Order: sequence, then C-alpha cells, then structure tokens
Amino acid sequence: MSQYYFVGSGIASLAGAAFLIRDGHVSGNDITVFEESQELGGALDAHGNATFGYFMAGSRMFEAKYNATWDLFIPSTSDPTISIKQETFQAAAHDPWHANARLVNRDGSIAPARSMGFSERERIQLIELVARPESSLDGKRVTDCFDPEFFETNFWFEWCSLFAFEPWHSAIEFRRYLRRFIHRFSTIDTQEGVFRSKYNQYDSMVAPIHRWLVAKGVAFQTGTRVTNIGFADDGDATTAQAIHCEREGSAREIPVHRLDRVFITNGSMTADKSFGDMGTRAELDRTGGSGAWQLWKTLAQDRPEFGHPDVFDGHIEESSWESFTVTTQGPLFLQLMTHFSGNEPGKGGLITFKESKWLLTLSMLAQPFFEGQPEGVAVWWGYGLFPNRKGDYVNKTMAECTGAEILEEVLGHLHFTAHTSALTAASTVIPCMMPYITSQFLVREAGDRPQVVPKGSTNFAFLGQYCEHPDDVVFTVEYSVRSAQIAVDTLLRLPLRPTPMYKGLHDPRVIIEALEAMHR
Repeated sequence: MSQYYFVGSGIASLAGAAFLIRDGHVSGNDITVFEESQELGGALDAHGNATFGYFMAGSRMFEAKYNATWDLFIPSTSDPTISIKQETFQAAAHDPWHANARLVNRDGSIAPARSMGFSERERIQLIELVARPESSLDGKRVTDCFDPEFFETNFWFEWCSLFAFEPWHSAIEFRRYLRRFIHRFSTIDTQEGVFRSKYNQYDSMVAPIHRWLVAKGVAFQTGTRVTNIGFADDGDATTAQAIHCEREGSAREIPVHRLDRVFITNGSMTADKSFGDMGTRAELDRTGGSGAWQLWKTLAQDRPEFGHPDVFDGHIEESSWESFTVTTQGPLFLQLMTHFSGNEPGKGGLITFKESKWLLTLSMLAQPFFEGQPEGVAVWWGYGLFPNRKGDYVNKTMAECTGAEILEEVLGHLHFTAHTSALTAASTVIPCMMPYITSQFLVREAGDRPQVVPKGSTNFAFLGQYCEHPDDVVFTVEYSVRSAQIAVDTLLRLPLRPTPMYKGLHDPRVIIEALEAMHR
C-alpha cells in the first residue's frame, strides 16, 4: 500500500490529510503527520486557562468567500451533527460585525471612518496598481506605488490593520489583496461580512479536524523534526526517496517509495515565537532554529525550483510584530469597552488607534472564546504593527514592555486610566513576539516561492504560506487549505479541480460598489 507523509501539522497538512481521505479514498492508516513541537496546528494556536491566562499568537478572521476552507466537511467539536462550516456561519449570524468604532483618535474620540480619505491622485494610483500586470512589480514595495500621503488615509489604516500590511511590504502581495478582497471595499469601515469562528481557531478548527483524522486512523508523530528529504533525479523527473528526521535524540531514515506521497510545509510564520507575562517581556528570537525554515533551506540548496527561503526569513526587522492576549476576571473591562465602542463583544470587529506609535489594534471577541472558559472570565486580543517604537503612554518600545506595561499603554489610548488599578489587578496579559509573522509579505520576485507541485515532481508537493499558487493571498487559512487541495488533486491525479476561487473583479456589481466607496 502507498504511504502518505506530511511534514508539519498546520492547517495545510490537516486539510491535506482530510482531502486524501475524502477525495482520494486513502485509508487514514496509511497517513502519517510529523510535527517538530508537541502541539498541533502550526499558526492556529490557542491554549492556556483562566487561572494563568489564555494565550495565542493570532486570531484568524474568515469570510463567506473562503471557498476552499468551507469545503472542509469535518464535524464541529461543540455539535458533531454539524460541520465546522455550519458552526462558523451560525456564530457569524449570531454575532455579525458592524463596527461603530473602527478608527480612534489620539484623544479617545471615534474617528469618522466611512470616507476612505482619498485624493483623486490616490484613487488613480490605486486603480493603476490593481490593473498592472504582476510581473511588473517584482522587487517593488507598496511605498513604490503611492505618494506618502496615501499612508495617512482612512483606507490605509483600515486595510493595513485588517490584513497586517506594512508600507515596506511587497507591492505584489498588496495588489493581490486589493484584487482578492475588492468586495470588502464597500464595507471596509464597518467590516460587515468578516467574522471569526465560534471559538478560537485551535478549538474550532484544529481540534475537530485532528479528532476526525485520528478516528480515521491517521498517525501523528509529535517531537519529530524532519531535517532533509532525499531526492533522486531521472532526467526531468524528481522523486522523493527518503525522509530524514530526528526523534528523541535519534536520527531516522524513512524510505519513500515511488508510489508514496510526501507533502512538505516549507517555512512558518509563527516559528520561533516567544511569550512573556505580566512581569516579563516577550523576547525576539533571532536564532533561526525552527525546523520548518531549516528544512526549506536544506531542500533549496542547488535547487532553485524549490524557492529562496532567505528572501522571507532574512529580514526580521521587516517581518516581526507583537500580539498580546488578555484574560480578564469580572465584567468591568468589557462593560467599559461596550460603552466606548457602541458594540457588544464580538460584534464590533477591529478597533485601531490610528495615531498610536505602535499602531495598536484591539479585538473584543465573542465570549466564551475558549472551550471550557469559565463564566465571569473574558478574553480579548490585540497587536501592534510597530513594536520597535516607543509608546505614547509608556516610555518604552512595545518589544521592551511586559504584559502589564502593554496594558498600561492600551488603557492610556482608551482613556480608561481612572480604572487602571482595578483593570490591571483583574487582568493577565501574555505578549507574543513573532519574528516571521508577516514574512510572507516581504518584497519578492517570481520564483522566490516554489510551486505547490514543482516541475518534474513525481511524488512530492509543498504546502502552506510559502508555496506559490496564483491569485489567492497569503496570511489566510484559505491559502493554506487551497494549497492542500492543489497538492492532493495533482499528485493523486484526481479528476477534480480545486474549489473555484471567488473573483470579485469579474462581478460588475462589486466593481461599481468599490468605485463608489473610493469616492465617498
């Protein structure tokens, strides 16, 4: 029987294993997933408890147009009679987003956000970028395409905080986002149509998929670091022949036969992340010790068709930022936030302090956000895109701040300082520093990311955020899941096509609404 191996346990691998079983009719007993850490889920992490604090690197957002993601058929954890999709859409209907406080001024007042704030020249520049061929943008940054004033518009603050773009990021990726999410232009101020899963992404997505796969017989080997893949070249064909890995201090070589399949997650946006606490800052890990990056570097040596990992992991100052998860005892903070924003928790989307030196953004999540989260305990989340700048209320960079100091800065921007003592005593803040969190947005050229199935591959594919498939956008669950669909369909030669991608640029109604929004 053929064997199927996945390197990494992120959502791409989990989805790939599910598609193998459903679409390829592969037995789960023939699938093995290798994971370097002891936790599954890759970037979709979320753990902790009410006593010591919940924590996660990020909080993923979704929308109805994530067609590949919603093709997953896995039963939910909270109600096995419905799917993950049904559970998520029910949660979105129960807590629809309509932001009343999308942007906040330095004085704590709600900034008018309906107008994008464009000049006529900026509108033209934006339309020109959308219309340009992608090949003309190799090596260009977003700043190469716009005047400096563009980065002070409402649109930029709303767009960059929603998707985590920085001015120095790739113009290629920015253009892809504009095209992929053009249907979001008309509601960018209210964020209507954007939503989260019922619980955090681990409890709502990773846990149920993992549970379903285990029931099907899939083997998960945690604590296993894959260090190399042995390849054999035969003319224009390349075949994986061995998986080299380390487990419990011992090196192993797993033979791979011609009819076996290997799916490799190359790179990781949450690799080498570190957490702090109320009295300790989250350190920036520059060691580059992650197996996901080291494996890609090893594979790409003398094989340019496998991409150029140094483009993405070699510029930490341009790819890092810091998030923080806050566990709050009692109702006071959420009561204050509801009054401040005009939105109940879970219904207001993101709140961005556009004059914050850290460019702080907060998310008041629907409660409970963790399975088993006790009543009377709330969890909220935030991040700063500029962690190397000194704060407005704390005379330190965000990167230098403990959890307590980050909370102090947030309360200053909210003008909740009269409640600082009570809120600090009731809160546990866990900061998270991520050196590669937006590395997939870094300036690149064609060929820097390998194709999902490289030319000549007979039995292996790349998955996740650092492989290349056109039109769709990185830094989304959808991109990872779609890469898994493409890999499975291609390597198994299934008579299927990946789930069609939504393309708003082909819908005249969407185009008209976007143009009208640009002139508000």
